[in-house]
Amino acid sequence: MKWQVFLLTLLMAAGTMAQDKKLRVIAIGAHPDDCDLKFGGTAIKLAAAGHAVKFLSVTNGDAGHHEMAGGTLARRRYLETQEAARRFGIAEYQVLDNHDAELEPVLAVRKQIIRAIRDWKADVVVAPRPNDYHPDHRYTGVLVQDAAFLVVVPNVVADSPALRDNPVFLYYQDGFQKPAPFRPDVVVAIDDVWERKVNALDAHVSQFYEWLPWLDHRLDQVPREADARRKWLGGMRAQSLSEAAREAAARRYGAERARTIRHAESFELCEYGRRPGAEELSSLFPR
Repeated sequence: MKWQVFLLTLLMAAGTMAQDKKLRVIAIGAHPDDCDLKFGGTAIKLAAAGHAVKFLSVTNGDAGHHEMAGGTLARRRYLETQEAARRFGIAEYQVLDNHDAELEPVLAVRKQIIRAIRDWKADVVVAPRPNDYHPDHRYTGVLVQDAAFLVVVPNVVADSPALRDNPVFLYYQDGFQKPAPFRPDVVVAIDDVWERKVNALDAHVSQFYEWLPWLDHRLDQVPREADARRKWLGGMRAQSLSEAAREAAARRYGAERARTIRHAESFELCEYGRRPGAEELSSLFPR
């Protein structure tokens, strides 16, 4: 009887240790605000729980404005990422020096991605799907997919130590339907950190109060006062849950809670990395 109690104690301790494991998560985007939009709320919750979170922008954003460009814009956007990282509470926000709107899925950039994932010793990698209106978004998805297996191959990018275990790779949510619609395998409710996410997005002044409103012919609608601007930004960036996301939320949170969720971020498992079961996948994300 004593050995059974001892074994049960060991199993319970092992389960607690597994639950307490601190993850290393890298979110990859094409531009210096993409991770913020797609993963910001989840990042806040992960970082608050003690997990190490890094954002990586594959381009420097030097084309994303209607009045400025080049090195001046790249420098401005880099500074915005660092302020956003502070507000999100994440460990690092890296920006690679590849030109905005010129990204291609070439070997040199693939090696940059492999090194970044390895150097971070990532357990979880999140990136866009390779179907999108913007070529930089598409090719970022391709580049991360191409890196997914190679991060564990020692003879590839041999100057960077290969990972022993393949990370879990996931896609951000999107609304594109072809060649296949996004499938929400896990949903993270972010109502409790929504205001913090908006406050972090607010750091990207060049994008959310200048460039994107100009593109949408709404520049004259942007308020001048800081609090009013953040409220306006929150309204612009709020999205209702899709039917599929609401169903996935019900599986994770229960039907009653799922009905009340206003803000959430959803992720689809990529087949090219490690494939955890549904229960393990859910356990990787905060509630």
